[in-house]
Amino acid sequence: MTQPLALVFYEKLLPGTQLSNRLQDLGYRVTPVGDVDSLLKQAAESHPMLVIADLLAKKSQVALTIKALRENPATRHLPIIGYCGDKEDRLKKEALSAGANFVVDESVLLNHLPQFLEQALHID
Repeated sequence: MTQPLALVFYEKLLPGTQLSNRLQDLGYRVTPVGDVDSLLKQAAESHPMLVIADLLAKKSQVALTIKALRENPATRHLPIIGYCGDKEDRLKKEALSAGANFVVDESVLLNHLPQFLEQALHID
């Protein structure tokens, strides 16, 4: 059976690689995305199971990319999990308004990743 693909956007190396490694431990193939502008293209072309994005990007607004993912017929169905620091309330609100399924604090993401994945992939 083919492993599901997760696209992971991050700029900060340590939490991003830890997240990628944890996803691989859970049986996912992981494609790291270092440029948020290419996230939409990669999501449309590679057909991932989900997208996880660090909302605290220095070079761009991740919420705009989340909105574009939601507006694109090829990617609108994808579960999107955003993460950032616990004091980044503005970024959390922007991501949720743009269409992220939910946003979690970076500090709890790794410890509770299986539960977050289950929640994101839950089909009603």
